[in-house]
Order: sequence, then C-alpha cells, then structure tokens
Amino acid sequence: MTASARLLIVGPQGSGKGTQGIRIAESYGIPVVSTGDIFRANIKEGTPLGQQVTAILDKGDLVPDELTSEIVRDRLTQDDAANGFLLDGYPRNTAQVAHLDEFLGARGESLDAVILLDVPREESLERLKLRAAEQGRSDDTDEAIAHRLDIYEHETAPILEVYGPRGIVDRIDGVGSLDEITERVFAALTARGLRLAA
Repeated sequence: MTASARLLIVGPQGSGKGTQGIRIAESYGIPVVSTGDIFRANIKEGTPLGQQVTAILDKGDLVPDELTSEIVRDRLTQDDAANGFLLDGYPRNTAQVAHLDEFLGARGESLDAVILLDVPREESLERLKLRAAEQGRSDDTDEAIAHRLDIYEHETAPILEVYGPRGIVDRIDGVGSLDEITERVFAALTARGLRLAA
C-alpha cells in the first residue's frame, strides 16, 4: 500500500505553485493535475478539446466550469491518480469546488489538504515581471498581470472560505528560497499524517 495524498495547491500567479507543486507531487509519488497543462497539451495536439479551448481563449474568455470539471474528472480516473494527486489551477472558484466535492464524494474520498502559498501582491507582481523579462512572455504585461491577480483575489481566494471551516487549509509562507518553502509544506503535510513516498 503506497501512501495516498489528495492535495490542492493554491496561490496567486507568481506564488511559485507550479514549481512547488512538481516538488510535492514527486515526493509523494502522485501526479500533478494542472488544468493549464492539460489545456496546453490538447491545444498543441489539435484535439477536439484543444480546438474547443482555443476558440474560447481566443475570445479572451475563461474555459467554462463544466468543461473544466469534466476534463479534471477524466484525468482523476486514470490509473496514476488512484493513490492521490496534486491539483493545480482547479478548482478555481466555488462552483468548481462543488463539482470536485461531488466527484470525490461519489468515490468516498475527500481532499487531505489545501496548500495555500501565501505571497503578498507586490511580491507576486515582482516575480511575474521578472519571469516576463527572462522568458520573453508577451502575455505578462503589467496590465495582464494585475488583471490575473484580480481574478485570483475575486474568484479563487473565496474557495478558501469553503475549505477553511473543513480544517484542511495549510497557509504556507510563500516568501523565501525554494527549499525553505518546500520544507514548510512538507512539515505541514507531515503534521497531518501524510507520508512521503518511499
């Protein structure tokens, strides 16, 4: 029996959740389930889903909750996610929390922990500007960055009000070196009785 961990990582853009998510998932022997990665892979491969998502994104819209939830449900039924997963980018609002609860509940499961990488807005802005400069990302303009942080604050942050009362949110100080932040996450998860993969 391998250790199981059903985790969600949350934080504003620039909080380092992509990097930390990979480290956490590898250490627990579970897959990262990132909606962004799934969408990008489908767009690149030109699948029907990819074409659908491209049409939505080209209009500047977000992918609808039902479609996003369907994609995540499909991913979570794959064999590598049988003993757990780390969700990144989903659920991004309270409607998606309800979809996830329904799906996990039907399987007799629930999230073990919600890892919140707590990073001040100014720090997120600085990190994203740095990333834009380093990677030459045209979508990382000051206005676009501020808009994405606003969306996070208005749509995603409220999911913590749903998860908070369940006692599963671990608020992690997201400022420091990568290793320091990873250690804080591991300490919080260990305190919940979650074991690292052997």
